[in-house]
Amino acid sequence: MIPTVLRNIGPNYKDVMSAVFRSASSDVCSQFFAKDMHSGKRADIEKAIKAKMEETLTSQGIIIEAVLMKSIQLPQGLSFSIEQKLQAEQDAMRMEFILQRERLEADRKIIEATGTRDAQMILAQGLTPEILKIRSIEAFIELSKSANSKVIITDGRTPYLINEAKN
Repeated sequence: MIPTVLRNIGPNYKDVMSAVFRSASSDVCSQFFAKDMHSGKRADIEKAIKAKMEETLTSQGIIIEAVLMKSIQLPQGLSFSIEQKLQAEQDAMRMEFILQRERLEADRKIIEATGTRDAQMILAQGLTPEILKIRSIEAFIELSKSANSKVIITDGRTPYLINEAKN
């Protein structure tokens, strides 16, 4: 269709395409927020510009294969504001992740403490005075096996230290 393009538009077809692109991009970009041009909506903007350009250029023999927004230049103040907002959104998402992780850790500690408490309650229910006396005697026997000197003071109700004679 090159002969048709050269006949209808002339050798300055690049200038016509540039003008159509500028017009289409202005129309489409005015429908989006500036931050959208730096986010996931960039592909949507490119598709919308391509469709707008095709409305004008297809009938004149020019086929638009793709529109790629390579470099977007915004006023410096606006660009800085967008970057700050995006950074704030990322910080908020990071903080939400940290809070969620801390909540899960708190839940884990509660479960662990509940299990420890339940285990201690079960043990406490099984500890009778007789079992405590046996455990006390066993502890004194283990102490007496040590070669170190020891002084054990009891309340008089605790079993006495059994001194085993060693040959």
